[in-house]
Amino acid sequence: MATLQAAIIPVTAFQQNCTILFDEEEKKGVVVDPGGDVERIQAALEKGGISVEAIWLTHGHIDHAGGAMDMKEALGVPIVGPHQDDRELLSNLETQAQMFSLPDPVRNVTPDRFLIEGETVSFAGHSFQVFHCPGHAPGHVVFYNDNAKFAHVGDVLFNGSIGRTDLPGGNHDALIRSIKDKLLPLGDDVGFLCGHGPGGRFGDERRNNPFLTGQGQ
Repeated sequence: MATLQAAIIPVTAFQQNCTILFDEEEKKGVVVDPGGDVERIQAALEKGGISVEAIWLTHGHIDHAGGAMDMKEALGVPIVGPHQDDRELLSNLETQAQMFSLPDPVRNVTPDRFLIEGETVSFAGHSFQVFHCPGHAPGHVVFYNDNAKFAHVGDVLFNGSIGRTDLPGGNHDALIRSIKDKLLPLGDDVGFLCGHGPGGRFGDERRNNPFLTGQGQ
């Protein structure tokens, strides 16, 4: 049986978890959220002997999408996602870079296709359901693989916390609804990786995350 694996490469000053999802046997996979340091990501792919089929974006913030166009050109693969509600963020990445005074040039991103709620994306026989989970960003999506009981949640949910909602397009109430209505019902046993820091399990977050139990700000 094919085995789904994940490798995390923290990138840029934001220490964003660029994630390589791949099939252990076939060595085929996708790069999720290449926010920058593209050469480091490529080195990890080469070391692992992994062939990339696509770039998946969870949302349009610079720390997640800043290196997407360079990686697309380097690998010759399409950019898939996020939801079209992040089109404006993706078309203003150069402005975001100036706002943060980033040293390296950043390019605006034009995905090859946007994603919608309920569709599936896949590689090497591993299918992921797409959930549109606004709140941190208007067009944020989450990728969920039912066979592995695994989700890549980007910046929607963190271990013990949730995504920021004070950035343009952020909405705290929408974010909590996304988590409680779409993610937690998938089951307590679902493991997740996120955009920053360690991952966890939905059950632990449901029971202990202060923002979900009513104890957070």
